[in-house]
Amino acid sequence: MKKFCSYRLPWQKPKASREDPEASELTERVMNSPTYTLAEEDMEFMPSYEARAVRLQLDYLKAETVMKNTGVEHTIVVFGSARIKERKTAYENMQKALKKAEKNPSSKKAIKRLAIAERVLENSLYYDDARNFGRFVGRCGSGPGDSRIMLMTGGGPGIMEAANRGAHDVGAKSIGLNIKLPHEQFPNPYVSPELCFQFRYFSMRKLHFFLRAKALVVYPGGFGTFDELFEIQTLVQTGKTEPIPVVMVGKEYWKKVIDFELMRDEGLIAEEDMNIFRMVDSAEDAWRYILRWHEKNGTPLLHRGESDGME
Repeated sequence: MKKFCSYRLPWQKPKASREDPEASELTERVMNSPTYTLAEEDMEFMPSYEARAVRLQLDYLKAETVMKNTGVEHTIVVFGSARIKERKTAYENMQKALKKAEKNPSSKKAIKRLAIAERVLENSLYYDDARNFGRFVGRCGSGPGDSRIMLMTGGGPGIMEAANRGAHDVGAKSIGLNIKLPHEQFPNPYVSPELCFQFRYFSMRKLHFFLRAKALVVYPGGFGTFDELFEIQTLVQTGKTEPIPVVMVGKEYWKKVIDFELMRDEGLIAEEDMNIFRMVDSAEDAWRYILRWHEKNGTPLLHRGESDGME
């Protein structure tokens, strides 16, 4: 360690006991006081209400610094239900529900659970499709080692896991933005460890979802998925952000749960708002639409000679 002087400064040693017998005890009391702890090391102060502004900054800055240093320029963000299972697991769960329903044929709860399990099994096709989409993104550009365009998800199970897994299948890195919740949770195992973040605040997580996003791909989901979908639609509609392709995969699902035509016909959204999003049926359709959209917009994602990831 570099020495700035060759002699000890007055404050580099405690007050001598010969000067005051109580000095040592008093000094120890001072140094053990919570107020003497550095602010960033004070685990009572940092979680406090008063330090919220600092925590918000740190929530933003950590992920921003890592992604910048990694060379991440653009992200393709994938949302969708955490409850959608891969086919094997969904089938096993359906079989369990079937056995319970057969044992209790008069139980409405058992019959209902079986019906839901059957739907989850049917919806597992979206897991396969999201995994395929992750492969497209992972292979695009200069190949799996290219960090310029990277897949990003919420880092959890279901559709998020499937997309990260697709990138992992082809040896590409991908990003996961987890959120700290009151109950224990785990990131999916296919996020690149050095690009898996845990946020305290939904607001900072949302900011990073959209900060580098060049497309938003939305698979069937619930409250969280709708939240992110309508967030970006509102930002584009109000001109708070530049338009990006917003692709909703699974026409049958989306047309059942959201009637955009009704909203338009009732005068609640404008005709041009219908152009903010596009509904498609597959990962291939979604990826082709994203690439075409950017070509037409004059913001091509790929450089000349780079792969579109679909080989």
